[in-house]
Order: sequence, then structure tokens, then C-alpha cells
Amino acid sequence: MKHSKNGIMANKYTATVTIGLQKGYSKNLWAKAEVISKLQEIQNNFIKDKKIYLSAAVSDCDIVLSGQIEPSIKLDFINYPKFPLEEKEFKEGVLFLSTDLMKKLNQNRIVIVFHNDIVMLENNPETDSRISK
Repeated sequence: MKHSKNGIMANKYTATVTIGLQKGYSKNLWAKAEVISKLQEIQNNFIKDKKIYLSAAVSDCDIVLSGQIEPSIKLDFINYPKFPLEEKEFKEGVLFLSTDLMKKLNQNRIVIVFHNDIVMLENNPETDSRISK
């Protein structure tokens, strides 16, 4: 943690996780409040077990590809200066949290855009039938 005249500084590590709200490829959707509740459950376990704090900015979005338009949620993570992490710890934390959330939400795959690379986690190799091949 570094201090400057203007406040506390940390190394810039970021991650954006996009999660579809459809349960699998069904028409049933998760409510935003349900996703947030599951996220908080994972965060609380992280804090209790590992003393790792990963706060997320949660926003609505849509994943669009060909004929697919899926209501989704975007989670934006930063290396929060109050609880700074090293890059490896930050990325491993986001990957673990995302994998756990993907399983809890019955998602086929999710994508994580880190500050320096992109990772796709996949539970199921199927592709949505609405996407033209």
C-alpha cells in the first residue's frame, strides 16, 4: 500500500466478469438480487477463510451474438487500495470466485477480462442454438 498526498494507491489490477442470467440455455432467468446474494456468500467465505476482500461493481448488460440476446450481469473488480493484493493473488481470487459463481448459477461458460489477458471458464462445450454457425 502506497500513500500519496491525494490518498492511498495500489497497483492497477482489474477484472470484468460477464455472467448470463439464463439458467443453462433455458428461458428461466436468475434475478439480479439472487446473483448478488450468491456473490456475497462467496465474498464472505473468502473474507473468513483467506482474509481476501474482492469488492465488485455490479451492472446490467446484454450478451449479444448473432441471434442470441441474453440478459446478463457484469462484475467489475479492482485491486481495491484499502485491501490491496498482489497480482497473482488478485487473479486467483477472481478466478476462484468466478468458478464458484458459475457453478452456483448453472452457467455453461463465463468470460473474465483481466487487465492483461482474457480467460473463458467452461462447464459445458455446447453453444446456444440461437447462434448461427
